[in-house]
Amino acid sequence: MQSVRIHTHGGPEVLRVENLPEPRPAAGEVLVRMLAVSVNHLDLWVRAGMPGVNLPLPLILGCDGVGEVVELGANVAGPAVGTRVVVEPGTSSGTSAHDLAGNDHLSDDYQIRGEHYDGLCRELVCLPARQVFPLPQGVDTTVGAAAGLVYLTAWGMLVSRANLQRGESVLVIGGTSGVGMAAIQIAKHIGARVITTASTAEKRKHTLQLGADHALDPTQAGWEREVRGLTAGRGADVVVEHVGPATWDQSMRTLGRNGRLVTCGGTTGPKVSVTLPHLFMKNLSVLGSTMGPRAALPQIFANIQSGAYRPTVDRVLPLSQVAAAHELLEARKVTGKIVLIPGA
Repeated sequence: MQSVRIHTHGGPEVLRVENLPEPRPAAGEVLVRMLAVSVNHLDLWVRAGMPGVNLPLPLILGCDGVGEVVELGANVAGPAVGTRVVVEPGTSSGTSAHDLAGNDHLSDDYQIRGEHYDGLCRELVCLPARQVFPLPQGVDTTVGAAAGLVYLTAWGMLVSRANLQRGESVLVIGGTSGVGMAAIQIAKHIGARVITTASTAEKRKHTLQLGADHALDPTQAGWEREVRGLTAGRGADVVVEHVGPATWDQSMRTLGRNGRLVTCGGTTGPKVSVTLPHLFMKNLSVLGSTMGPRAALPQIFANIQSGAYRPTVDRVLPLSQVAAAHELLEARKVTGKIVLIPGA
């Protein structure tokens, strides 16, 4: 069985394409043949290693994927063999107080595939049957594979944390990142006015095609002042932030009174500063967000099926070219997701 593992942290050269024994499903599990697995920035961080985070090595990467059920374990009634399924990117016990309240992603035992335990960059994987659901009819496998993590993360930011409302204004930082593109579409579907940033004319054009109302060039000094002009002087109601120190100060300055900045990470570093008078005088909120509730996934994929959400696949590569995929994503040479095909 072809798989991708890391045995140590480092650059793309530590990615190993290995042949591992084929798994067999235990009671309550389904055996899934992976048809498509996408690459996320999370994979880059896991591969490189994160300060203060000890990950189990060796480790199979990959948290997003679509596969086909090929065998059912004992006491599993479905999904039926031959069903194409979406694999949930994160898991929890299902029994914690947060699980029972519908906030499984906040459970103490919540884990992400390909980070906390073996992921999906392989041909075959055994999964608890409750952790997969049918891919909606008409949704391409590569498109489905590109959606799970980034749309669930953007949903958690905009719906669960920021409580975005119809008619509000949203600034999406880095609109051609995976989370950025998902956030643009989720915000537009809610009925918000969307402003975004992207570093090239081609990328700004793509964000407008996704539904953004305005696309700004963050390489231009003072770009953040344009947000006020585009919101009749009010400022943004919500800012979707995942870049960190490189954009933080500008993001905070764009917020209007009662504005909410919601962040899911910091690709340019872990530390930022907050000017307290600015925070309390304008009644601002800074919200952290991680992943999103699994209950949102069926609705996300229904919106993909209807065309309301349109995941962007930059290119499709064989799983054996995983190192090249990491290099492309690290060099910011992609618009959208790279999807890998196991067995190739």
